Amino acid sequence: MPAVVLTVAVLVVANVLLHRWTGPVRLVAAVTVAAVLLGVLRWAGGTAADAGLAPGTRARGARWAAALMGLVAVVCLVGALLPATRPLFEDRRYDAMTGSELAVRVLVVVPVGTVLVEEVAFRGVLYGLVRRARGTVWATAVSSLLFGLWHILPSLGLATAKPALTGVVGESALGSALAVVGAVLFTAGAGVLLCELRRRSDSLLAPMGLHWAVNAFGYVAGFLLR
Repeated sequence: MPAVVLTVAVLVVANVLLHRWTGPVRLVAAVTVAAVLLGVLRWAGGTAADAGLAPGTRARGARWAAALMGLVAVVCLVGALLPATRPLFEDRRYDAMTGSELAVRVLVVVPVGTVLVEEVAFRGVLYGLVRRARGTVWATAVSSLLFGLWHILPSLGLATAKPALTGVVGESALGSALAVVGAVLFTAGAGVLLCELRRRSDSLLAPMGLHWAVNAFGYVAGFLLR
């Protein structure tokens, strides 16, 4: 499957560049990567339906997305209020963040720099290409595994950034490695869930909505609990 190989190659390069770049450059790069991947899908004979972007499924996907965003908002609110789960939302990376920076992160960086590129890549193009060739199970497995590996670079400082995690794995090199492995396994599992949402809704909007809500409301909760 040349198109799958090409997609993975684009993602490897994109993962490194998007991890290094920040600000408007990163956002432009994210949009460019998403467009290139959709071009690969079209070159391989794929359709909008393969990417979860068929016009006829948008309304259903939007309903799924709205319901999931509401659910995540409630879960984050309850989790932030309960003493037992509040430490899970604490993150040292928010200590110097301002309200305007939070707004930009939630309304621009997360939807464009994270959700758009990752959902188009993993639940759109990659899932669609593998599903056409090998079926849903293979599409879910390949997409989710690569989604987990995609998070290696962003997880390198996780052990020291999250106090709750630092208390479990410590700040040693081994602790950092365990945090990265845990992040990869967790995001791979999340990828399975997002693929299932893509399958059930037949739309990319459903996993997009859940993905945005988890990141955005997590940022808001962490910011308010500083």
